[in-house]
Amino acid sequence: MIKKNFQDMELSSLGLGNMRLPTLSEGGAIDEVKARELIEYAYASGVNYFDTAFMYHGGKSESFVGKVLNQYPRESWYLASKMPGHSLRQSNGKLEFIGMLAGLPSMTVAEIFEEQLKRCGVDYFDFYMLHNVCETAYDIYTNEELGIVNYLLEQKKAGRIRHLGFSAHGRADTIENFLNLYNCFEFVQIQLNYMDWKLQDAAKKYEVITNHGIPVIVMEPVRGGQLVSLDEQAHSMLKEARPNDTIASWAFRFLQSLPNIPVVLSGMSNMEQLKENLALFSNPDPTTDAENELLQKVVATMADMVPCTGCRYCCDGCPQKLNIPKLISMYNEMTNAMHFSLQFTLNAMKEHELPTACIACGACSELCPQNIDIPDIMKKFEAELLKRKR
Repeated sequence: MIKKNFQDMELSSLGLGNMRLPTLSEGGAIDEVKARELIEYAYASGVNYFDTAFMYHGGKSESFVGKVLNQYPRESWYLASKMPGHSLRQSNGKLEFIGMLAGLPSMTVAEIFEEQLKRCGVDYFDFYMLHNVCETAYDIYTNEELGIVNYLLEQKKAGRIRHLGFSAHGRADTIENFLNLYNCFEFVQIQLNYMDWKLQDAAKKYEVITNHGIPVIVMEPVRGGQLVSLDEQAHSMLKEARPNDTIASWAFRFLQSLPNIPVVLSGMSNMEQLKENLALFSNPDPTTDAENELLQKVVATMADMVPCTGCRYCCDGCPQKLNIPKLISMYNEMTNAMHFSLQFTLNAMKEHELPTACIACGACSELCPQNIDIPDIMKKFEAELLKRKR
């Protein structure tokens, strides 16, 4: 197992994500026999980083993972969990759960944290995160009266959190603003893979975090399985380049080519996936520059994207002051498999920021070096939004 340094720790470069443990039925209870076998095999093979969260498997992931790991010496494994602030809102002076956690009894931030320690059967978390810093959760996490960040810093000072970070499905500028506001975070976890490198602008997110001198922990390396089963054309392109490699290996090798990544999390749900990934992370074999170019050609066969380079010349001529590159990026994402993270961004945007604010004057197109018909893209984006509201 390849090991990477993180401050005073030596972390396995492959981490086990515990959001997709094997279940007894689709969406059902954890199959504890198979899930235990996975975690124990991963640990015996050198994996020492285990990630869970308050909401995974209906709240059962934390307690199950803690139960299995606690059979081993506490100093031999590292546990990561998350504060579900993205699923909280303030109402009548109280915190209420929303979204997937709607209906749970109201809890304070302190009660949530204490419950997580109890579930996991630990006295401290090695890694602890704000869960999903995004546009709709930004105000909760930055609310000084609520004081989530300050509370967690107190827990860190007390030794109950060793390293504090956050996960994010927000856009690059949201991550940038959050890191500029707080200088206390030691790592950031983002969705990163060769498809989202451009589609979700993960390249920019990686750059922003790296420029702050903070390591990136990766989630969704194979995009929830999408990069394991490619269409015929994409599959053939990769097999022609490396006939003996699995399709999944390209996703992990791509991540090995990025230097600021100590851990890649994989939500492995069966032993076959685990054994393949263990082999991939036992001998480093990062993709070359030529192979990364090939991967982007593969993505181009899978996703029909507007070729915006983000130069922002168009913004200078827009009388509505629209952030056109951002809107085009969102349009590309929406029209190539809508991802839940995009909905967070849309929900937080004001009417004057949406494509509906475009007056189709054409000033932007005259300034676009790529000759993109921007008013037409805004019209199509508006139509997509209306279609999805129905």
